[in-house]
Amino acid sequence: MLGRKIKIDKERCDGCGLCVEACHEGAIALVDGKAELVREDFCDGLGDCLPACPHGAISFLERTPVADDMGVLQVSGPSECLMAEPGYQWPIQIALVPTVSPHFSGRIVVAADCTAFAIQGFRERFVGKDAVLIGCPKLDDRQRFDKLAAIFAGNPVTEVKVVRMEVPCCRAIANLVRAAVEKSGKDIPVSEIVISRSGSVIV
Repeated sequence: MLGRKIKIDKERCDGCGLCVEACHEGAIALVDGKAELVREDFCDGLGDCLPACPHGAISFLERTPVADDMGVLQVSGPSECLMAEPGYQWPIQIALVPTVSPHFSGRIVVAADCTAFAIQGFRERFVGKDAVLIGCPKLDDRQRFDKLAAIFAGNPVTEVKVVRMEVPCCRAIANLVRAAVEKSGKDIPVSEIVISRSGSVIV
């Protein structure tokens, strides 16, 4: 992607090499026991390596295009993109997020995939600056939701808000979240918001 590349935090990296395996372009390698972007020109900016890192050591850098004297866009120095701002973490799909992230602090919103499309102003009404994770209890395999236990255990999460649809199959997402909290060994309160198929808040 134009202007986007990854940034690797050497302090967080433990040299496990999972990001090297996840990078299909061969842009990352282990150098002196740490992951390093060795071929910046190979990096496509899609971020397959981000969810592979168990320590949240990888983020995106966005290089801002600016016009030169001839009006041609050039790429300036890197600036942190939304990935690095609290409450705007990426990725958000449960299968893709790392188990440890600086974004997973305070309240986390766990939402069923359909909710954001069923009701207007989803982020403004239910997420704000909180971290958000999305998934589908019917389509995602159980292991994806088991990952939540590791997220709750390894981060300073103080509250979980579940946003789900009223349909029967979606009830399971709240149960899966509560089971993950119990498995984490922490006493984290879980609240629940239910969205109707017509786009209104039921509970």
